[in-house]
Amino acid sequence: MKLRISSILIALFLLVCSPLITTPPVFSEGGSVRLALVNVPDELLRPLLPEFQKQTGLRAEIVYTGNDPFSVAREGKADLVIAHYGHEGTEPFVTAGLGLWPHPVFANQMVLLGPSADPAHVRGLTNAAEAFRRIAAGKSPFLVNNSAGAKYLEEILWTSANVHEKGSWHLDLKSEGQKAARDAAEKHAYVLWGLPPFLRLKRQGPIDLAPLVVGDPIFQRMMVSIIVNTKKVEGVNADGARAFQDFLIAPATQARIRAFRYPDFDQQAWWPAGRHNNAKD
Repeated sequence: MKLRISSILIALFLLVCSPLITTPPVFSEGGSVRLALVNVPDELLRPLLPEFQKQTGLRAEIVYTGNDPFSVAREGKADLVIAHYGHEGTEPFVTAGLGLWPHPVFANQMVLLGPSADPAHVRGLTNAAEAFRRIAAGKSPFLVNNSAGAKYLEEILWTSANVHEKGSWHLDLKSEGQKAARDAAEKHAYVLWGLPPFLRLKRQGPIDLAPLVVGDPIFQRMMVSIIVNTKKVEGVNADGARAFQDFLIAPATQARIRAFRYPDFDQQAWWPAGRHNNAKD
């Protein structure tokens, strides 16, 4: 009897003193996680879904990809939202208590697009301000993308390049996004735009624009995951959402994000950002 009690006590001691398991928890196979995304990370995330299911037993599905994932979450149709940190819907969603604290997961990026002939000779530069200086020095056409993020970034780069006066080569047709890219191609001009939407546009048909300056860190745009708050929205799978968020931040997944390449663009386009979470420092 004493031997039996001793064995039980030893087993309990080993259980309490053993290190915490850091691998993702395994859930029942019937569970699922609904993801609502802005319209850029779809191609990055889809290849990751089978690995998430393998590790956790949960099936993750992308239920929305577009400009307003927060409206889907408000209706209780999503468990986790992934959007840019600066998306116009992020702050009101979180401050209203509809979503938990945003966790940085990765960054996509804008690029400097230009005509394939590249008259300003900026191709391959990693200093975007130097590229802007060359564009101004050669009076090469540059078209303003009037989307808020692109225009803000443009002003930073003109100031960094010490270009304060612009001439007729600086074109503002009041266009933005895809329309700005098409206008730039028509005018043989340079323009700032997001890399993922540009690649999608290029697949639709020929357009004389190419990503010429990619590597400057200023182009990176932080994206966050936000778990929908079960106290405010009914029917949310918060445990599953948290499991997917932890999966994205895990070092192995962050390494896969870093290694991701588009089939038609063999340069790094997505950047790990999990290190910006305090719990992962």
